[in-house]
Amino acid sequence: MAKSQLPALLALLAAPVFAQQAPTGPSTALQARVAPPARITTFTASAESIQSGQPVTLVWAVENPAGITLDPGIGRVTPRGTKQVFPTATTTYTLTVRGPNNSSVTKSVTVNVAGSASPASVSAVASKKEIPRTGDGKPDLSGVYDFGRAPGGGRGGRGAGGAPPEGPVLKAGAEKYRVARGLNDSGGTSDCMPLAGPQAFGVPYQFQIVQSAHSVAILHEYPGTFRIIPTDGGPHAADLDPTWMGDSIGHWEGDTLVIDTAGFNDKTEISGFHHTEALHLIERFRRADFDTLQYEATLEDPNVFEKPWTVSRTFALRPDLAKVDEFVCENNRDYSKFFEKK
Repeated sequence: MAKSQLPALLALLAAPVFAQQAPTGPSTALQARVAPPARITTFTASAESIQSGQPVTLVWAVENPAGITLDPGIGRVTPRGTKQVFPTATTTYTLTVRGPNNSSVTKSVTVNVAGSASPASVSAVASKKEIPRTGDGKPDLSGVYDFGRAPGGGRGGRGAGGAPPEGPVLKAGAEKYRVARGLNDSGGTSDCMPLAGPQAFGVPYQFQIVQSAHSVAILHEYPGTFRIIPTDGGPHAADLDPTWMGDSIGHWEGDTLVIDTAGFNDKTEISGFHHTEALHLIERFRRADFDTLQYEATLEDPNVFEKPWTVSRTFALRPDLAKVDEFVCENNRDYSKFFEKK
């Protein structure tokens, strides 16, 4: 299967499935596709008891994961793998697998080290890595990150005090900007066209940040777009030429990178709504710890929305990836072949 077909197929798989009507019954009930639960099939250590500093190999395999971590001190891992460790104290290793609907499963193995006491805790064995910083003291945001999730694995976000942020509210008379989906429409992120603002971080593909002294580049694996953002805080040009991803200018507020973007064209969607060229976006990026990047986007378009609204997401660092892959996305706007009746 061509890689360019994956976005459309992923959208189809995520769509609700209509139950077929039995020949002898009138049932028209809808059946939602149920995601299979996450499962740990294997998690073992090559030895249960060793001398201090001897190698032990951890082996694991999981099914249906949304995310996997191995503690202490290892972090995110792939669904199947091995890791050689050299514990100097009795240590309990825990594999945590995140599944659908914020579910999770865990399994632990303990490696006993001769002459040491009870199992060492995560904090005792693995000191948390410090947030890397550039020569001028700014947090270094560089790295490859997983697609956006809220704390706990959700796709939305949390506002102040842990409450869900208020979503977009159409102003009176702006109903025409609401996106109307047809039966054969697979969504607004599967047509290979550029994605604006938080939409670019909501697809299931990694993105990469490359930070230098005076600019930040954000590269999206899908749909193969990028932004190069100066971080000197200068103003936008007086007469911007409208573009798909807008004109972005950044500055630092303490440890938070703030990016102001204007000059959008009106060809993209935002959370199920069309917008005008008056769309204005403020994004905030903050590295909460070594493994976590927090993102908040505030959007406004006075022609469409009653007031500004905010989206929040959390991105997990992928230290196992040095760069995003090339993704040549072909034109997927014609989905008719995926909806053919059999």
